[in-house]
Amino acid sequence: MNANNIESFESTVIESTESIVIVEISSQTDELVETEMANESDEVKRETKALIEALKRRAQAEADSAGTLTRETYLKAVRQARELVEGRKLMQRDRLEDSWAVIQDEVERNWYLLMKDLVDFNFRLQKAAIAAWKTFNNPYSR
Repeated sequence: MNANNIESFESTVIESTESIVIVEISSQTDELVETEMANESDEVKRETKALIEALKRRAQAEADSAGTLTRETYLKAVRQARELVEGRKLMQRDRLEDSWAVIQDEVERNWYLLMKDLVDFNFRLQKAAIAAWKTFNNPYSR
């Protein structure tokens, strides 16, 4: 952030078991998190805001210290990091889709087995009913 790009900051206190850290949250980050995570708890929102601000500070520090790197090299490294993160997200989505397909297959197989057991039980019940009916109607046929 420079003198031409001044944003108002809101201070948020993040408490952990070890220490208390005061993190300045920009209005842009606050608005983004409040909009995108409207259904989340206040604690989740606070932690997310702190994470975003930490990432911003780290990115700014990296950009400032990139004096020995060319701007193109730095941008390439940032793009690779983003692609890596996005790639992991895609892999997780693929794993979820594969897991869902396995669950569906298991449900279908179990449903088929349940129906087979019900048909077998129905057949046995019919045979028992026929035998009981015959015994009831012809008790002395032996």
